[in-house]
Amino acid sequence: MTTAHEEVVTHAHVRYVDVRGLDGPVALITLDNGLDHTRPSTFGLAGLQELEGAMDEIAAHEPAVRAIAVTGKPFIFAVGADLSGVPLITDREQALEIGRLGHRVFRRFMDSPVPTFAFVNGAALGGGLELALHCHFRTVSAGVGAIALPECFLGLVPGWGGTQLLANLVGADKAITVVLENALNQNRMLEAKQALDLGLADVLLEPADFLEESLRWLAGVVDGAVLVERPAIARGEAWQAALARGRAFVDAKTNGHAPAPYRALDLLAQAETGSGADAFTSGTTAEDEALADLLMSDELRAGLYAFDLVQKRAKRPVGAPSPGLARPVTSVGVVGAGLMASQLALLFAQRLEVPVVLTDVDQARVDKGVGYVHAEVDKLLQRRRVSPDRANRLKALVTGSLSKQAFAGADFVIEAVFEDLSLKQQVFAEVEAVISAECLLATNTSSLSVTEMATGLEHPERVVGFHFFNPVAVLPLLEVVRGAATDDATLATAFAVGKTLRKSCVLVKDAPAFVFNRLVTRALGEVIGAIDDGTPFAVADRAVAELGMPMSPLLLLQLVGPAVALHTARSLHEAFPGRFGVSSGFAAMVEAGKGAVMTFGPDGKPAVDPDVAALWPQGSTPLTEAEVLDRARRALAEEIRLLLDDGVVAAPQDVDLCLILGGGWAFWNGGITPYLDRTGVSEAVTGRRFLDPGVASLP
Repeated sequence: MTTAHEEVVTHAHVRYVDVRGLDGPVALITLDNGLDHTRPSTFGLAGLQELEGAMDEIAAHEPAVRAIAVTGKPFIFAVGADLSGVPLITDREQALEIGRLGHRVFRRFMDSPVPTFAFVNGAALGGGLELALHCHFRTVSAGVGAIALPECFLGLVPGWGGTQLLANLVGADKAITVVLENALNQNRMLEAKQALDLGLADVLLEPADFLEESLRWLAGVVDGAVLVERPAIARGEAWQAALARGRAFVDAKTNGHAPAPYRALDLLAQAETGSGADAFTSGTTAEDEALADLLMSDELRAGLYAFDLVQKRAKRPVGAPSPGLARPVTSVGVVGAGLMASQLALLFAQRLEVPVVLTDVDQARVDKGVGYVHAEVDKLLQRRRVSPDRANRLKALVTGSLSKQAFAGADFVIEAVFEDLSLKQQVFAEVEAVISAECLLATNTSSLSVTEMATGLEHPERVVGFHFFNPVAVLPLLEVVRGAATDDATLATAFAVGKTLRKSCVLVKDAPAFVFNRLVTRALGEVIGAIDDGTPFAVADRAVAELGMPMSPLLLLQLVGPAVALHTARSLHEAFPGRFGVSSGFAAMVEAGKGAVMTFGPDGKPAVDPDVAALWPQGSTPLTEAEVLDRARRALAEEIRLLLDDGVVAAPQDVDLCLILGGGWAFWNGGITPYLDRTGVSEAVTGRRFLDPGVASLP
């Protein structure tokens, strides 16, 4: 939250509305910061004071009002506290007062002598949803698509009554879903109908006349014509079972290394005592304490740093040329028709809405690739994600051919063939022979040199790296790789296409494995090396949980594919033999066709595949978990410093952005560099921090 003179103030405009059937006015508060929907309404100190002043005015109004309703500006109800001012909070007492102020103001709605209503007309997040929960009744517009308590995602807890009110409204199990599961699953949002089904809202109304219908429904409630019944809340064993489920989920997601979700669990446990005034006061006092502790934590500062990267830096890529240099793209070619190529074809058709043609070496592969795209479109249709007309258009846009002559009219051709440099060079030479002089050539290589790939072409300046991450439709990162000859027009076109594809682009220099794969391979190399030395598989696998990787290293290898991981390791070993090794045990596993190190038993718990263990020779110098973690942290710090010194990316922020968006590394670590700074590893290994104090940590 910011101080009053710095914040964009959300005003609380009051008007008095006569509603048919009521013998007195309804006080309608509209929350509005004076800006359009691209700047949502938030609560800073001045905004909370305005809302409190509105309640004071309403209390003094004559004649007395029959009800109080609060709603928002078009498309926005309110999205919570103004977190841009968190860096200004320098001591715990300040943090404590923020919690107390929010509770004091919002409680006016719960303690009101006349009924209070929230008309949720748009996004209601965090403190916005908590305000609605303080009201006695809630209507929601059917068009609302963003209702959530995202605090744990950022490193906070719902600190203005959310844990106490929600659990006592919908029960502990549903509260676990909203507060923890949705938040930690990449900040998942509820749509209006989902919120209604969970019990967060009392009635769903259509957007066209939402305010009028909400007032009409309000009148029915006030005069007794409409009865709102809410189910009894199961406590005791049911409550404890929900908490156990929540704790198991948080353990699996964070491995105990993120403080906020565990504080939220404690608060939800306290909420079981009920919704009485004394119990609620006790619960909100506990919320104040938790909020103060977390506001003064490095993990929150790192989480807000990560959020800022994703919301701002990712949308304004550092080093990208002027968008005015970009050339139009009206047709796309994809070389290859395998899984990655087919995913790319679908994405280009969906986002660019231009013809896309796939080519491959035989008709069966071409048919399979086009068939994959059509099948995925059918799935979207079945899920009602696209209309029948749009489904037909998308299918018509994607075709296949055996001849690269089909690329003659393309403006953008991307190859997604096997990771072999000579093969990719051959493909580009064949494509260049048929395309126009303005057509851009992109490679989806994950580790090979874009510069070498362009060698021998007549126009190497139009070759660019376009490194997607699998699954293509899900992961938002796109590493845009500038080769030695890549010109600004090509680069600008690449960034424009990436933006249209709704990807977050990071400009990277042409270097072995670029950023994400280079760093992940270095970290995994330390884990695999520890296994080679004799460390038990399970010990090495769990040792690096503190780094905030989205899953354990051995499960990550399974997801990526051991063969792909081995190819990347070999490429990096060739480039940097002193820092990247190739494990003979891991190579033997891949050569034996094993796709996973771990298997899962009937109980769902992972265990080492005995066949893999037999293939993998181990030494006699096992490491402890602490030693494996230390090696991995030191390796990452060294590699990041070398990467930055070589200018592979512009700043540590881009390193963190790549890890967060390319593989879901933890927000509470800010990616990785804030964590390495916080633990002292950066300075121990490189002699300096990556980020200045206060950037992603306490000042």
